[in-house]
Amino acid sequence: MASTKIRRQPAATDSSVLGNQPPALNPALIAGFAGEVVRWQASHGRNSLPWQNTRDPYRVWLSEIMLQQTQVVTVLDYYARFLQRFPAVSDLAAASQDEVLGLWSGLGYYSRARNLHRCAQDVMALHAGRFPTTAQQLQTLPGIGPSTAAAIASFCFSERVAILDGNVKRVLTRVLGFSGDLAQSANERALWAHATALLPKQDLPQTMPRYTQGLMDLGATVCTGRQPQCLLCPVQTLCGAFAAGEPDKYPVKTRKLKRSAQALSLLWAQKPDGSVWLEKRSSTGIWGGLYCLPVFDSDDELKALLPPNLQNRFEPLPQVVHVLTHKDLYLSPWIAGFGEGQAMPQAMVSEARPGAWFSPTAWPDLGLPAPIRKLLAQDGQT
Repeated sequence: MASTKIRRQPAATDSSVLGNQPPALNPALIAGFAGEVVRWQASHGRNSLPWQNTRDPYRVWLSEIMLQQTQVVTVLDYYARFLQRFPAVSDLAAASQDEVLGLWSGLGYYSRARNLHRCAQDVMALHAGRFPTTAQQLQTLPGIGPSTAAAIASFCFSERVAILDGNVKRVLTRVLGFSGDLAQSANERALWAHATALLPKQDLPQTMPRYTQGLMDLGATVCTGRQPQCLLCPVQTLCGAFAAGEPDKYPVKTRKLKRSAQALSLLWAQKPDGSVWLEKRSSTGIWGGLYCLPVFDSDDELKALLPPNLQNRFEPLPQVVHVLTHKDLYLSPWIAGFGEGQAMPQAMVSEARPGAWFSPTAWPDLGLPAPIRKLLAQDGQT
């Protein structure tokens, strides 16, 4: 593979918007990049994952939604369980949301599961059970954004369309020496344009799926966020960041999401037979649509709703810290022993807080937040 140096050309646009990246791509890069990625993927990429080597849009779509902000090793078991329970999009569409959330429980980002269910229903109702064949049409479905739509269209229908997930952004900004701040939408659009220009142009039924997978594999296994393995990279000689000796500089994104913290109190109401009281949360906000122990903003708020005859069977449990993407939750569970025939206080039984008692054999099948499932899996008998 001949060594090629990227020539920096004079900027044709406002540099405050587009940074220092070249406004036009080097012809050698356009000519050689896609071919190198395709060849590398065939011999060194990931080729044995369960959602690969298929053109079935249902299976590809399911994997793409699950893989959003989630590692492959985590997705594998969930993917297998979903396909076992819902082997076709019609099966998923016919299921209840509770059943879908139950299978998804623990995977996080639960809006994905709700959108997954809605999308399957729309595919059945609006498209006669067949997924649209273009990225533009796919984006009209719930939960499918531009990059996910492009992945499905590329893998299943060989459409010449670019993806731009986190791994691919890292690969392309390094290869291009693209220093535009991706926190600015104009720069992200410019990167999309460059990504499109680098796509294969020949034998698309074969090259598009492999090229798209190759970019994902490069970002996941070689062109990693920390300590990239540049000496193993098939496009090293085309890479502007490698030539400059600064791959860690890319991608550039200045807007940082601030972390926050929130303290919540949980009521673990339990009967002698092990049944627990669970509420179904509203579809918006944290843990939307899931079943959960009743949540309160403070211990005092929780205690105020309990009847006096519980006080001798009412005690705190160790605090649980649950880390979300942008927030740390400090959860303070209180276990309360209810008598076999004792009712939940009327103040906690309303349309605003729909709840019910669930037996030890029933609650494991519900959609539960990961920390609540872990908590209930402990021996709750007191």
